Amino acid sequence: MKKVVIGLSGGVDSSVAAYLLKEQGYEVIGLFMKNWHDDSVTISEECPWLEDSNDALIVAEKLGIPFQTVDLSSEYKERIVDYMFREYEMGRTPNPDVLCNREIKFDVFMKIALQLGADFVATGHYCRKGVLTHEDGSKTYQLLAGKDGNKDQSYFLCQLSQEQLSKTLFPIGELLKPEVRKMATKMSLVTADKKDSQGLCFIGKVRLPEFLQQQLKPKNGKIIRIPTEISAFQREIPVFQDKAEELAFYAEKAIYNVSDGTVVGEHQGAHYFTKGQRKGLHVGGTKEPLFVIETDVTENVIYTGEGKSHPGLYRRTLFVTDEELHWVRPDLSLETHQELHVLARIRYRQELQKAMLYKIDGGMYVDFEKPQSAIQEGQFVAWYLDDELVGSGVIS
Repeated sequence: MKKVVIGLSGGVDSSVAAYLLKEQGYEVIGLFMKNWHDDSVTISEECPWLEDSNDALIVAEKLGIPFQTVDLSSEYKERIVDYMFREYEMGRTPNPDVLCNREIKFDVFMKIALQLGADFVATGHYCRKGVLTHEDGSKTYQLLAGKDGNKDQSYFLCQLSQEQLSKTLFPIGELLKPEVRKMATKMSLVTADKKDSQGLCFIGKVRLPEFLQQQLKPKNGKIIRIPTEISAFQREIPVFQDKAEELAFYAEKAIYNVSDGTVVGEHQGAHYFTKGQRKGLHVGGTKEPLFVIETDVTENVIYTGEGKSHPGLYRRTLFVTDEELHWVRPDLSLETHQELHVLARIRYRQELQKAMLYKIDGGMYVDFEKPQSAIQEGQFVAWYLDDELVGSGVIS
């Protein structure tokens, strides 16, 4: 009998995933990951880890599977929290959930599971795994979107490797969320009506400014409003020598100066803000809401534009360095000067967008058919062929 260790989070998805594995004849062990000790910045009613671990224990008892809690908080702090602080300090916007899956769930947690003799690790993610078997008997693993388009979580797993995928199961990937709830209700699982947790992976909903203020101290600076006519899209377009030169031009970030606009308010630290952000500016008196179009953490200035169609919010092309480039399917990776037409997204739940990948020495351009709003350094861009996520990278 194959042994599976499942990460039981205390939510309905992992509960039903555990039930399905047991039904399929696996020997199932439930593990709850405790990753956070600091309650001062979490909104306790939203996602208290103690309540979650209790719910996970009740589910395990109901299903008749062994259960234990593992404390991974030191690894979480080192690999996720410290990374977040570093990224925000540099004016970038990290995605802790993607990192959390790569560094914690499918690395630290997976190693613990394998030490327990597990053949597989399972999670409650809404995605699927495909297997391509070759003539020589070798296998290539596919990361496929979940059947439920509203809940597809493949983006969060965009940094997984072939080795990690080979040892992973996604039991609810073929199901829709209402079907999962229905199954949990039928089984009288305590998590059946529990609402989905929000916020950081394994922490819950965090007050981000308070969280960041633990290490990034408040520092007053100016909020500048940039007029619509001053933007990256008003530049004179040169005659390009080749594809790489054209993409380099469109990938260039707009650079603003305080003298380009007018001071409309003050903020407490440019590193607390991200491109595309509307809330937290506390500036009134404009016809349309202001959006952050750029932050300068060196000079501690926030540049804003009026309205969500402000051209400063949009960019058509982004760049990923070789160091930050990752292929879930290494067999599909590009050589220099090769291109590939894909569907891509720069954030979870964003509709997939048509784009072209173009490889150069040192990295790769992702060139969208339509300009994208709020492309932010530090975010992950993921690209797909149909419903298969084949690669990803950190935006430079």
